[in-house]
Amino acid sequence: MERFLVPSGSPFEQTIGFSRAVRVGRHVFVAGTAPVMPDGGDPPSDAYGQARRCLEIVATALLETGAVLEDVVRTRTFLVRAEDWEEVGRAHGEFFGDVRPASTMVVVSALLDPRWLVEIEADAILQA
Repeated sequence: MERFLVPSGSPFEQTIGFSRAVRVGRHVFVAGTAPVMPDGGDPPSDAYGQARRCLEIVATALLETGAVLEDVVRTRTFLVRAEDWEEVGRAHGEFFGDVRPASTMVVVSALLDPRWLVEIEADAILQA
């Protein structure tokens, strides 16, 4: 089966060996997505703004594979602070409120960039 890779634009792609998203057949996997800004600037300072930015990147990656938000069947959210769950959940609901994928939120001790409060990944299955 053919693999379609969506690059992230990160200078670490070759070193680490990863893609923003991978499509194999009808299955699409979007990697953990942090609130990276297009100009390389600072991410939003709040969890809600960061979650929205993550989900914008996820949505764009899905489109590059031919998928849309409605194709998402699972999301995983990684939080640095448990108290941010409501704000992150609000952003998630704005993108997936009607889709209602299986979803998990996990609190982790840290993410790679100390400015990041949240990272989100998604799995999708394209409609037949």
